[in-house]
Amino acid sequence: MDPEALGREYDKKASHWQEPFLQTNGLAQFEKAIRFTKNRGPALDIGCGSSDRFIDLLSKHGFSPEGLDVSRQMIALARQRHSQIQFYEADISKWTFPKKYDFISAWDSTWHLPLNLQEPVLRKICDGLTDHGIFIFTTGGLDGPHEKSDSSMGIQLSYGVLGIPKTLELLDRFGCVCRHLEYDQYPEKHLYVVAQRRPDPLLPPS
Repeated sequence: MDPEALGREYDKKASHWQEPFLQTNGLAQFEKAIRFTKNRGPALDIGCGSSDRFIDLLSKHGFSPEGLDVSRQMIALARQRHSQIQFYEADISKWTFPKKYDFISAWDSTWHLPLNLQEPVLRKICDGLTDHGIFIFTTGGLDGPHEKSDSSMGIQLSYGVLGIPKTLELLDRFGCVCRHLEYDQYPEKHLYVVAQRRPDPLLPPS
């Protein structure tokens, strides 16, 4: 499924992610990732959706958060709740980063990209981090590449997974170190990863 079609599917259930029972999902994992941060300036939540929980958490910890989502309705609802926050309605695979970020998140979002876009988007995100910047994201905890599509959430969604070995190899190649990897819903294959950007040895320390 191409990202634009994914956005149209999420438009159909945009308000679902504002339900109270979802407002704690991922917060403990974000808290863990934030502890690895060195600087707390610009932050970007990719696939921010209509919930404000990550925006609020990042603001509470001193970041200046921004949000990006491919769903027009998700962005519209997010802007209603946080008119002072910069939100971008865009496809991450085509979007150009306006700056580098100290913290980037992609919680249950970039795994919806087709398999052929997973590697270039991962490179783009790693390149978008400042030195020592943190990236937290979810993926499927599988050993190898896999794609699937289902409607278990009431809308048609696709998933692309590179597999743990390939994901870790690419993080290293793109200048990042894996700081934490956890099956946080075991025995389900829901995996989250915390990676940190290595400083460029050719540049003076920041």
